[in-house]
Order: sequence, then structure tokens, then C-alpha cells
Amino acid sequence: MGLAQIEKQDFTPPLEGVLEVCPENFRFVDPFPTEGALPSYLSGDPKSQAVRVCYFFRESDQFLLAKAWFGPGAKGPPGHAHGGAMAALLDESMGVCAWQAGVPVLAAKIEVSYRRSLPLGSVVKVEAWIESIVGRKLSIKSRLLGADGELYSEGEGLFLELNEEQKDAFDSYREEVPF
Repeated sequence: MGLAQIEKQDFTPPLEGVLEVCPENFRFVDPFPTEGALPSYLSGDPKSQAVRVCYFFRESDQFLLAKAWFGPGAKGPPGHAHGGAMAALLDESMGVCAWQAGVPVLAAKIEVSYRRSLPLGSVVKVEAWIESIVGRKLSIKSRLLGADGELYSEGEGLFLELNEEQKDAFDSYREEVPF
């Protein structure tokens, strides 16, 4: 298939409700519910033509699962998602995992390894989990997988728990977050 044919492909988003199907033993989560603030640029627009994502959290092992669709707005190389879009999803997933585990954090360092190009129009899953906590430092890992389990990218991040001043600043314009 030539570049012109790739660029003209139909990247129709998944049917409404497909991403939102909650797996057993997980609960649906709003990653960053805010009152009077802008939503996340990545997951805040359910009609995005770049990335659409739904997050689910399992309390028993503090494991985050996301289902996402990469549309034409996430275009990088012809017919494929931009690496930055993939990295943003891994980053947000790791942060959401920590916040849902009751530890509000900000990223200090993110490393992403790309294993293969992700075709536009793909519906994928992202997994994220806390690897370790030492003081205010959290090591969090994530991976982006195709429907068949194929690994597209993986991330590892150092996240820092917010100090009291930062927590107070966030609390001043955040709604109650269901931890």
C-alpha cells in the first residue's frame, strides 16, 4: 500500500460504548476530575480525533487498565500514531494509577521504549502499576498493548508525591477524587 492510500484510510472511531465497557473487578475512573478547570488535553475530550481513552482501576492490587483508540489526529509517520501521543498516554496512565491509589503525584522523569509502530485506528489497552514507593518517590511502569497482546511501547517513570503546599494548591480547585 502506497503513502497516498495509507493517508486516505478510514480511521473510524470505535462504536460508542466500546471503550467504556468496564472489566470485571475494576471500576471506571475519571482520571482528573476538576471543577472549573480545563480537562486533561489527552483524555478530556470523548470526541477527540487524536486519542480517546477510558480508565479502569482495580483496588485489590492497585492496577490501572485503560482502553484507548488512536485516531487521525494522533498521526505521526504515514498511517501510524505519533510517538509523542503514545508517550502521553503512558505518562497519563502512570499518573492516574498513583492518584487512584491515593498518592497524588507529578512526574519527575519518564522513559519510553518503542517496540513497534502503532497503526492509526487501533484500539489498544494500557496497563500501569506502582513498582515501588520509597519516601515521596514512586517508581511506576506501564505498557501499551495491541488487542492481540502485542507490545507497542512501554514506559517507566519516577513520580514524586505532592508536598503539603502542592496538595493544598490542587485541593483548592479539584473536586473530590474517589480513591
